[in-house]
Amino acid sequence: MADVTTALGMPTARYALGQGSSRLEFARGPFGKHTYMVDVDPAGRVTRLQQVLTEAVFDSIKPGLPTQTLLETLGTPSHRRHGGWQGGEVWSYRYQATFCQWFQVSVVDAKVRDASYGPDPMCDVNDDRVARWRTR
Repeated sequence: MADVTTALGMPTARYALGQGSSRLEFARGPFGKHTYMVDVDPAGRVTRLQQVLTEAVFDSIKPGLPTQTLLETLGTPSHRRHGGWQGGEVWSYRYQATFCQWFQVSVVDAKVRDASYGPDPMCDVNDDRVARWRTR
């Protein structure tokens, strides 16, 4: 465990897994595209290390999943905002993708309502500058 904190720094969150085990979150956000989850047994030995901001892990997120399990799976979102017309919140996760997109989860009443991929607004910054330049 000491080697992990030396390499990754202090965890951004800690989740109890039961029987004395825990999961440590090492988020690289809000603009980072990696979150590492490290499972540790009661003796402090690492039993698992995984970079969780991947499409394979995102595809495991299903409606009805409790938000606590969502946090234990993906960690702290890059961005949270009010859910608009459907209420609740939208949690967005940046990740390393071929296209500039992020994964968004609609959370209502402490459960996942739905999830999908969408364009990351950070990618629109340069597009807006180009559009203004062309109108000169």
